[in-house]
Amino acid sequence: MGEYLLEPLAYGFMQRGLLASVLVAVVCGALGSFVVLKGLAFIGDALAHASFGGVALAFVLGLNVYAGAFVFALATALGIGALSQHGKVRSDTAIGVLFSGTFALGIAVISGVESYTTDLFGYLFGDVLSITARDLAAISLAGAAVLALLGLFYRQLLFVAFDPAVAAASGVPARALEYLLLALLGMTIVAALQAVGIVLVVALLVTPSATAHLFCRRFHHMILASMVLGSLSALLGIYLSYYLNVASGASIILVATALFFAALGGRALLRRAGGWRSGVRRGYHSA
Repeated sequence: MGEYLLEPLAYGFMQRGLLASVLVAVVCGALGSFVVLKGLAFIGDALAHASFGGVALAFVLGLNVYAGAFVFALATALGIGALSQHGKVRSDTAIGVLFSGTFALGIAVISGVESYTTDLFGYLFGDVLSITARDLAAISLAGAAVLALLGLFYRQLLFVAFDPAVAAASGVPARALEYLLLALLGMTIVAALQAVGIVLVVALLVTPSATAHLFCRRFHHMILASMVLGSLSALLGIYLSYYLNVASGASIILVATALFFAALGGRALLRRAGGWRSGVRRGYHSA
């Protein structure tokens, strides 16, 4: 067993991949709890796809792809908020229009330059084992910024997430905090691009938090459980990808999905057991 655990760690790319995956999972776990609570999964998916336009454009122009992805994700987030608040467009319509347009721009860019297609597909589907020390530094910086801002505005964000109308009436800048949450969501998506890819990044945001939501009653417990579950998914997924020779991003998400269904099944069993016991008690007392 020790040999199986230590063998992958002999390679630098595995060390960087494991560290990057855990960092991304921790950040996604923290922010993903807000995503699940506020029902922002569709917006997260939109920002992830929108960021691909920035990735493709920055790649072709020789600019930093993470900066390009963040600019497009942030612009899309602000655009969704502006259209749904000031325009005559529903939020789901604004999401559909903006994310499909920016994603189409990315496809148009890579279709015109064939030599870039293979490299850019890594951002679509993830390739955590190709992460460099520079990528790891960028992920760490983005992750630290997201966690710091979440910690700084935690109480206000939680208030707005549970009851935005009451929060606004109490003097809390609800609209500004909602934009902050969208910006943090964009930063988290950019940090996770190389680890799990644009197509799967929303799953890492939602699935561990949805699993934690099944058995956590307090929100801060849900955040901590999401971080642990995401990290466990990342570690097991990376090891499985190494030994089974499958895509690392897909492996991470499949482990997270398996944990979700295991928790769902366990919860159902506990409920049945609880119902059976209460039925026995009721029968006993009535007798």
